[in-house]
Amino acid sequence: MAYHAPALLKDALDRLAKGDVRVVAGGTDVYPAQGTAPFDRDILDLTRITALQGISRGAEGWRIGATTTWTQIARADLPPAFDGLRAAAREVGSIQIQNAGTVAGNLCNASPAADGVPPLLTLEARVELTSSTGQRVLPLAEFLTGVRRTALQPGELVSALLLPNPPTHARGAFTKLGARRYLVISIAMVAVVVGCDARGRIDHACVAVGACSPVAQRLSRLEADLIGQRPQDVTVGQGHLAPLSPIDDIRGSAGYRLDAVAEQIIRAIRAAGGQ
Repeated sequence: MAYHAPALLKDALDRLAKGDVRVVAGGTDVYPAQGTAPFDRDILDLTRITALQGISRGAEGWRIGATTTWTQIARADLPPAFDGLRAAAREVGSIQIQNAGTVAGNLCNASPAADGVPPLLTLEARVELTSSTGQRVLPLAEFLTGVRRTALQPGELVSALLLPNPPTHARGAFTKLGARRYLVISIAMVAVVVGCDARGRIDHACVAVGACSPVAQRLSRLEADLIGQRPQDVTVGQGHLAPLSPIDDIRGSAGYRLDAVAEQIIRAIRAAGGQ
């Protein structure tokens, strides 16, 4: 059954269904990557489509429109569990990039070092995909399939991110390691969402690491081991980091990344736990 989209979005979906267009949502990755070469296809710019914009809350959780900018996320009135996402939004390039760059553009670019991905993983984000024939929803971990690869099918675009309501007592945190403070691609980054009970012991834990594998990873074994611990007592072993597969590159060696991530996780958990 066809998806009954608002008029402007329907026009964009119909144009996309015909193929041979390049979708742009912000353009902060597309245009630098293109360089001086001419585009060989028409550009379909989504940024002025109202149906793809904004942040809203419903009974089932939060909806972040695909073309919502990082500046809008950084300034939004969101629960403490979103603090890591808001912090990551302030790390996406410069102020100018944050004003133009969009959450969907960051995801569809599918860089292993995309700042927005780890905090969205800790918030259990799902990706809403829309075409002229319908909609489907995928967990973010299934949407990102590899370096610069996603599960987008021909004729589809990302229309929104869907996030469940987090525990009211949970708080997020984000740490990024780079060669300088601003305007830098991550060497390693960590996002957490942590909640503590009345005794100060962790009863909710989500931990994700970026720039240390082809796609950002949740560390499920570590999350399970954190339950019942106090944030100040947390340690991170090599077994906890087993899902990661960092590389040696100009920004850092694989071994350095693993050592750094272990410390970043501890710092992020203590920050989210109020330490």
